[in-house]
Amino acid sequence: MHEGNGSLAGRLTQYGALTLIVHLTAGCSPDAPPPPPAREQAQRVEPPARATPSADRKLVVAFGDSLYAGYNLDQGQGLAPVLERALADRGLKAQVVNAGVSGDTTTAGRARLAFTLDGLPRKPDLMLVGLGGNDMLRGLSPQETRDNLDAILREAKARGIPVMLTGMLASPNMGADYAAAFNPIFPDLAHKYDAALYPFMLDGVLGERALLLPDGIHPNARGVTVIARRLAPIVAQNLKG
Repeated sequence: MHEGNGSLAGRLTQYGALTLIVHLTAGCSPDAPPPPPAREQAQRVEPPARATPSADRKLVVAFGDSLYAGYNLDQGQGLAPVLERALADRGLKAQVVNAGVSGDTTTAGRARLAFTLDGLPRKPDLMLVGLGGNDMLRGLSPQETRDNLDAILREAKARGIPVMLTGMLASPNMGADYAAAFNPIFPDLAHKYDAALYPFMLDGVLGERALLLPDGIHPNARGVTVIARRLAPIVAQNLKG
């Protein structure tokens, strides 16, 4: 978002060379077993605080995959707690609930959505949605990804929950046809549902070795901080709107 097209293109080339999404989940591969049943997955999500947030404290649910779940990071270093602190630094009181599950495809996310939302202390003021990378890892049809994300946003709209999408881009090694079908999914759905959009979840982190875990893909604690700082102004704007 803050880099020129040339810089981003260079990073995307590296993205393909590293087979970006091959490491986007914990131990997931095209031959990996299918995700566990929805209820089992939802129970793996960090449980929300039991107390209902006070009236002056916003409730945000971060619903996604390993990039949300805090893959290979210590407690307190994942996206939810770091984003919560970044919002506090901006003077915004918020509780950010970690509803990220490593390995989730959009199909798995769609299956556990209702269970996750029903388990929150109250209706969230904003839901961050970050899914789709694992669909690409498995070479799933972009149309399937689109349909599942559409269903997730449709359910959120039916519940009166505003959504912010954190997008993903196809790795160049997936080919031009795949990218042409996959990359527009996020802006198209953001427009359809009037959702906020952060176009590329790994913007500003991909290609920066000091911000990544040894796999070269997942952000380390410093990388999560960079992502959270970039997300915070957009999240704050949507919470105040």
